[in-house]
Formats: sequence, C-alpha cells, structure tokens
Amino acid sequence: MKKILFIFISFLAFANANSQMLDPVKWSTKIEKKSENTFVLVFDAVLEKDWHMYSQFTPDGGPLQLEVSFKNQKGNFNLVGKAKESKTKTAYNDIFEVNETFFEGKAQIRQEVTVTNPKLGTIDAVLNYQVCKEVCINQEKKFTFTIPAITVVAAPTVESNPETVGTTVATDTTTVDSLAPSLGESNVYDANDRTKEVVAIPTEDTTTARGLWSIFFIAFLSGFAALLTPCVFPMIPMTVSFFTKQSKTRAAGIRNAIIYGIAIIVIYVILGFLVTWIFGAGALNALSTNVWFNILFFVLLVVFASSFLGAFEIMLPNSWANKVDSQADRGGILGILFMALALAIVSFSCTGPIVGTLLVEAASKGGIAPVIGMLGFSLALALPFMLFAMFPGWLNSLPKSGGWLNTVKVVLGFLELALAFKFLSNADLVLQLHLLEREVFLAIWIAIFGTLAFYLFGKITLPHDSPLTHISVGRLMMGLVVLTFTVYMIPGLWGAPLKLISAFPPTLEYSESPKGLGGSTIASTEVLPEGAKLGPHGIMVFEDYEKGLAYAKTVNKPIMIDFTGYACVNCRKMENNVWSDDKILPILSKEIVLISLYVDDKRALPKEEQFVSKTTGSEIATVGDKWTDFMISTYKTNTQPLYVLTDSEGNSLNSAKPTISYVGVAEYENWLKTGISNYKK
Repeated sequence: MKKILFIFISFLAFANANSQMLDPVKWSTKIEKKSENTFVLVFDAVLEKDWHMYSQFTPDGGPLQLEVSFKNQKGNFNLVGKAKESKTKTAYNDIFEVNETFFEGKAQIRQEVTVTNPKLGTIDAVLNYQVCKEVCINQEKKFTFTIPAITVVAAPTVESNPETVGTTVATDTTTVDSLAPSLGESNVYDANDRTKEVVAIPTEDTTTARGLWSIFFIAFLSGFAALLTPCVFPMIPMTVSFFTKQSKTRAAGIRNAIIYGIAIIVIYVILGFLVTWIFGAGALNALSTNVWFNILFFVLLVVFASSFLGAFEIMLPNSWANKVDSQADRGGILGILFMALALAIVSFSCTGPIVGTLLVEAASKGGIAPVIGMLGFSLALALPFMLFAMFPGWLNSLPKSGGWLNTVKVVLGFLELALAFKFLSNADLVLQLHLLEREVFLAIWIAIFGTLAFYLFGKITLPHDSPLTHISVGRLMMGLVVLTFTVYMIPGLWGAPLKLISAFPPTLEYSESPKGLGGSTIASTEVLPEGAKLGPHGIMVFEDYEKGLAYAKTVNKPIMIDFTGYACVNCRKMENNVWSDDKILPILSKEIVLISLYVDDKRALPKEEQFVSKTTGSEIATVGDKWTDFMISTYKTNTQPLYVLTDSEGNSLNSAKPTISYVGVAEYENWLKTGISNYKK
C-alpha cells in the first residue's frame, strides 16, 4: 500500500512540475498559391492573454528577435524578400532602453517563396522567438509545408502533418489589397471550408516608422555637413551664378536651379534604391546583425574616416567627370541633369564617406531605410542651390572658403572613426569574445574625442590643414564642447552609467569590472577563482556549471542556478529591483555560489559536444541550447528567469518550492533563507 501511495505521490509531483512547461503560443500554418511556382507560407499564432511575442524588427540590444529559417532551401526554392508581419505594438523598454516591437493576441508571419525544384515535396521551416509575461520563454517550433506539384493547378487540398495544424493550400490568386477590409486584419483559414478566401494584410509597425524618421533626420543633418566640406561649399556660388547668368529671365534661372536640385535628389535616391534592390530590403536588416558584416562595416568606416583625416582621397575616375561634364554643355533639362551628376562625381571625395556611412547605418534598419536616408541627405544638399538661386543676394552672407572647410571634414572623420567601433562592438558582443569590453570601448572613445579636442584647440595639425596662427571663437567653443564630452566619459571607466551615450558602449555587465572599480562586494585584494567573474552588483558569478559546482564543493556553500538570458527583460528587472535590495544582495554575495546559465547564448558547441535532446528531440548545437535542455530535462520548465537552490550533488534545497521565478523581495528572501537553512542542517 505504501509503495502504491509513493508512486501516486511521485506521479502528482511530476505532473505538477511538468505543468510548468509553458507554451503560450498556438500555431497553425497554411499555404497560399500566387502563381505556378510561387507560394506564400503563412504562420498564424494565437497568444494567451497578457503574453507578448517579439517581432523580427524589434531593435538590436533588446529582447530576442523572431527568426524565420528554412532547412532545405538550397537548390529547392528562393525566398522573396523578408517575411512580412501582421500588426505589431511598440513600447519603450526602460531596461534595455529601446522601443521594443511585439505582438499581442494574435500574429501572422508571411514568407513568399519561389520554387525552383519541380520535384520539391515539402518545405521545412523553423521559427525561433521569445514570448514574455512575468517570465520569458525562448521557443523553437518546426513546421513542414507540403508543396503541391507545381505543374498542376488543382483544387485546394488539406494536408496533415504532425508538426503543423491546419496546413492547407489556397489557389486563390486575388491580390491582398483588393480583398482587405482593413489593415492588420487576417482571416483564420477554416480547413473544412475550402472555398473561403485566405487574406492576410502585413502592416508597417510603428517602430519601423520611427526608425525611418530617425534615419531621415540624421541623413538630413549629414547633408548639411556635406555642404560644409571643401568639395561642395565652393560650388554653391559658382553653380548659382551659372544659372542666374545663363538664364534669360530671373524666373528661368529659378526654374533651372529647382530642376538642378530635384536632379540631385533623384540621383541619390536612385542610389538608395540600388542598394536596397541589390541586397534586398529584408536582407539588409539580417546583414546588420551578422558578425562578418559588422566587421566589414567597421573596416569601411575606418577607411572613410582615414580619408577625411587626410590619409588619402576616395575619388571616382576623372574620365567619368570629364564625360559627364561634356554632356552638361548641351543645355536644357538634359544638360541640367548632367550638371547634377557632375556635382555628385566631382564631390565624391567628400560626400562619398558620408553617403557610405549613411548607407551602412541605414542597412542596420533594413527595409527602405537606404532610400529614406538618401532622400534626407540629397534634400539637404539640394536646398541651398535652389534657395540661393531664388535669392541671389544671400550669397553675400556666405562665409568665404578657407581652411575651416577642411576642419569640418576632419571633425567628420573623427566622428566616423568613433562610430566604427560601435559595429566592432556589435560583433564582439555576438561572439562573446570580451575583446572590446566597456572599459576598452570607452578608452577608445576618450582617446578619439580627446584627440579631436586637441585638434580643435590647434595643438594637432593634419596633412590638408592650412597654417594656423590663431583659432576662431567658434572653433574654441566647439573644442570646449568636445573636451567636456571627453571628460564626461572618463567616470564611465569606473562604472558611471553615462546615460547620454548608453546606446553605444557595451552594458555595465559586459566589462572587466561590472560594478566599477572599487565597487565590488568582494574585497579588492581577493582573486576570483577560475571561471568566475563579477556579475550584477558585483556578485561573483560562474557561467560554467561544472566550474561553479567544483567551487561550491571547495567552499561548502549551496548553489543557486540562475537560468537567464542576455535578452531576457524580466531577468534584468529581477537583477535591478530584487537582487540589489539590501536584504537580498548580502545573501547572494556571501552565502551562496551563483551560477548563471544563459539560454540564448549563441556560441556553437564543439562538434563532439553536440547532441539530440532525449527530452525534446531538438538538436543541441549551441551553449544556449545546452542550458535550455538542462533546464527542461531537469526542472520540467522552460521559463526565464528561473532560480534553483541545490547542494553540490544537485539535490533541491526547497522541497516545497524547488524553483522560483519572477517574484518580489519578500518572497525571494524567504525562499533563499529556507533553502540555505535546509543546507546547513
């Protein structure tokens, strides 16, 4: 009888633990046929109340972005752009300091594909995403779409698959716009009603719109900066004088100048379209998060900066300028168009690095950001030519050309050099190499802006500078601003938050001294054990389970396993609001051994350590996969944050409540003290 009772109680305990396995997103899939070999793969999601799932387009540096990938694409089908999304919401996240983009209630992801292999039977898709409420869950879902024979146009059929719900084929090719009752709405396909139209309307999310406006204004200001360079500024009076003298009437001169300005805008916008078309609107965003492209962007910006600083000039072939300039003599609208093209080519040594930097920054936004960037840049570049042609008297108010133009160019070079290290930092963060930690990044910026301050004060000269007998008041003021900014950054080396530039350097946790020099709760003379580092609030933390376990045995302390994530907002909230409390911090610092395991760590495991999970059947290929599988297989849950108190043998110290998650200070303190008390018995 006791044995039966024990089995029954064990079963209830397992069921209770297993009930913690949360899956708040229910998926269904379908296929829409657009043409003989073009299909739209549709993923429909229904989210449980109060849960939200993050978009593909939520900014870097925040929660995990949704990713759509395909296992059998090569040689079988091509993706048409990036997957489109249904309506999203935007809210400011004060933990990550970004405007995060997410779905609530329902979501739809649509990926258009063109089948190139007529024998293709199925398309295997994988969705990776993060969904959060009080806790966060990183999910991976696999789907299989059955593709009909592309040489036959048949009536819709329903295909079943154990990993997809409601997989269907719809042969209706009516355009989405003509059927849409309103933006953001979608009809859930009823597998039993084969005549029902499948309609899904992708909409622009508000974060994307805000990002585009930011790109436009930054590009607009960059266009004005380009005006103040030696290649462009002297051309303003020359070009305006040409229009006013060559035109028979003042009205004709104004008209020609306006046409000239519009031509400048068209040339640069076409450049933006070409970049978007060559790389693909969706691919640009994907490239921006790629390690190798971040390194490439870093190298490009260093080259651009070196050019502005006077190391060399980036120029297009002179033959191009000569041929275009000869066409400008034709006169009429065609001649004006060639004059605008001649300006773009002749001024390339000054505008090229600025345009290149803008395109690199726009690439990090994806979509049509390169087009919007070039629109803003060219508008600022063209406006003076048009306005001075309308009001020639304004030319008298322009400052004379001189050495100050090269000063503007050099300042831009310093700014580009500083921006370059942001892209290198992105690559380092993704790879978790810790080569460009916060202190190193800030030291580089302090050196760059400190050198710029010395340059503005006239203490340093560069190759193209004119002899300087004195500095102007304006240059002095600018030098003081740069020097003030440099001094402002110095305390960041000792842990100051530096809120003015918080979006650029790595976080405080990604540093040699996470709590700042002298701010650790561990004595400064104490040497950290192998595998340990200082985590939030100066708490000593291990990120390797085996090393943390070995250390706990040597010091005879209980272990707290912290299942967390780099992109887990509720994990940061617990660290900021609960761990920092005066009642909690001493416990975490002195009475336990903290082991933090990051379930979204994308570093690949060595080949010999990769395996297929016995619990979930998933491929365990990264460090994050390993810790996720450990959490699910051992503790029957998939949520973060998750905290477990154990002894050095892995036995739970809180039998009544083995794990705890997102809670308040009082409950967390009671849980910790109970576990530690049980360990000491």
